[in-house]
Amino acid sequence: MQRINLPPQITSLLLGALCVFGFAPFYVFILPVISLAGLFYLWELTTSPKQAAKIGFAFGLGFFIAGIYWIYISLHDIGGMPFWMAGLATFLLCAFLALFPALVGYSAKLSVHPLASAAILWVLSEWVRSWIFTGFPWLAVGYSQVPFSPLAGYAPILGVFSVGFAVTVSASLLVLIAQNRHRRVAFAGILTIWMIGGAASLVNWTIPIGKPTKVALIQGNIAQEIKWDEAIAIQTVNQYLSMAKQAHAELVILPETALPLAINLAQKDMAQDQVLAPFKTIAMQDHKAILVGAVSQNKDAYFNTMLGISTLDAVQTYHKSHLVPFGEFIPFKSVFGWIYRDWLNMPLSDLSRGSHEQRPMQMAGQKIAVNICYEDVFGEEIIRQLPGATLLVNASNDAWYGRSSAAEQHLQFSQMRALETGRMVLRATNTGATAIISNKGNVLATVPQFTTVILNGTVQGYTGSTPYIRWGNWAIISLLFIALILLWGRKKK
Repeated sequence: MQRINLPPQITSLLLGALCVFGFAPFYVFILPVISLAGLFYLWELTTSPKQAAKIGFAFGLGFFIAGIYWIYISLHDIGGMPFWMAGLATFLLCAFLALFPALVGYSAKLSVHPLASAAILWVLSEWVRSWIFTGFPWLAVGYSQVPFSPLAGYAPILGVFSVGFAVTVSASLLVLIAQNRHRRVAFAGILTIWMIGGAASLVNWTIPIGKPTKVALIQGNIAQEIKWDEAIAIQTVNQYLSMAKQAHAELVILPETALPLAINLAQKDMAQDQVLAPFKTIAMQDHKAILVGAVSQNKDAYFNTMLGISTLDAVQTYHKSHLVPFGEFIPFKSVFGWIYRDWLNMPLSDLSRGSHEQRPMQMAGQKIAVNICYEDVFGEEIIRQLPGATLLVNASNDAWYGRSSAAEQHLQFSQMRALETGRMVLRATNTGATAIISNKGNVLATVPQFTTVILNGTVQGYTGSTPYIRWGNWAIISLLFIALILLWGRKKK
């Protein structure tokens, strides 16, 4: 049989695409370790930093095209952008993100310890990706290990980036084994990393507090194409009112922007009388607390808001603070505003930010740390409401991405937040993935996507702090910078 020798950049492109199968909905957690080991091995074979950058770029291109192809669906299928423009925009985003692996390859090749540098720089590049231009940490490799891999045990200690570092170090050690260098040490290193992670997963970092709470998560299944159609707005509101009434629970949670209209919280208006008042009546009559998503108005500012309605007179609020660029606000509006005016049908593209200092809502015997949609991709922001909160709630609407892998990838990120914080997570979504997640990151209950259904269950509040709640991302990032300085310091010497 003739051996097929693919060019290094094609091999790297395929390795990048293979890496995506480590994430939800596939969960083959060993594949990111293998694919990164393949990338690191290709970098070892290169003769220059420029060549390593090209191979890294190819890997990133394969990885992100296979991993976030659903951006095209949101722009074209839902947003109405012409197919060529949506395809170009999606490709350009993937190409920009591919620059991070390219930079890792280039920088690692400059070091006298390229394997060790690659393992460190990969994670640092993911951290930079989590905040630059407001951040896009989607598909950081640490997420691929949740919840089944032993490496997930590092999450409550130092967070998702520490899990990612365990992945990249394991990949580097596999390369040493393939090169027949220090094989015994490499085998021992991999075994130690995975055993410590498995042992850490057995530790209970938080403890139960209070009585269990009966919950109902409402999946309304309102098609995104008609969600903001004024002709069916009252029909949508009535559907959610009916489902909230049917729910036999102490805490009822509706999705992000479940109510397709703006509610003025500063003064009484028609929306308050016709929408909030009926929800308030249900809460009073049935002795239940209701969390519902809506657009709220305060003077000239509009917010993506979760409203906490209970037997208390006052309505509690949480305003989304981490907005999606080009989705919820328009950066450089004078430059990019024409895209929204002429090419996109995207409502809520110019919202205001909520405060970073919002506190947990007190409802149904729980202290609830609420976050909305994309916010739960940022672990360091979730812990702002901890350790005070006993429960995490994420309200989302992933209908923007159709029947793609986006919703299940998003669910996996919520599983990471449960592990990092030692709290149960409730996900109430419009079309899926609606789920109840244990404090160990396991999905306890879920419902089929794109169905109109109520998910009933029981949740337990937890108290206490994981190490990650206390230290956030700075502990692992500081350790990685120190390690990198020591490596590069040896080169200088």
